[in-house]
Amino acid sequence: MIRAAAALVEAACAGDEHAMSQLLRTCQPDLKRFARRTCASSEDAEDAVQAALWQLHRKIGTLGTVAAFATWLFRIIERECFRIFRRSAAGRGRLLEPLGDALAAPQIPTDLRLDLTKAIAALPEPYRVALILRDVEELTAPEVAERLGVSVQAVKSRLHRARTMLRERLMTGGYWNQDEGVSAASDPVR
Repeated sequence: MIRAAAALVEAACAGDEHAMSQLLRTCQPDLKRFARRTCASSEDAEDAVQAALWQLHRKIGTLGTVAAFATWLFRIIERECFRIFRRSAAGRGRLLEPLGDALAAPQIPTDLRLDLTKAIAALPEPYRVALILRDVEELTAPEVAERLGVSVQAVKSRLHRARTMLRERLMTGGYWNQDEGVSAASDPVR
């Protein structure tokens, strides 16, 4: 997920402040990209990124292995986005709608984004990591294979299984009408 070198993560875990500063700069664009897709507004995304970077700085020493860094950091930003969403929704008594230019991209309902985030987090780690690297980080299949140390076929298999599990979970949540293939959650008539 995060394009940080293993040596940089190791040095930051060991307490090297220069490495920590460089790691924070390296991670910020990836965290911003994820937060913009997950949070309800750009302000919430910025808040989530700042909180995640602070958590990274404070808790880098608790990281078990360097290989787990990307998953660990993804979970931190995911939790921050969800925490901000809950706080905002509770304060206003309703779900927040995403801000921004409606023509730029189709808007995904907030409840669907949260359910999708939960579904991704619930995936077994090999599937979750492959899915995040390929679909969130937008790496190519060969790049994902290289990062994970597996074959391209293994990456494709993991992606297929991860997407199938996500689809099944979202279908049981009522997001798609199985007969029509239409998203019930985004149906304006509903």
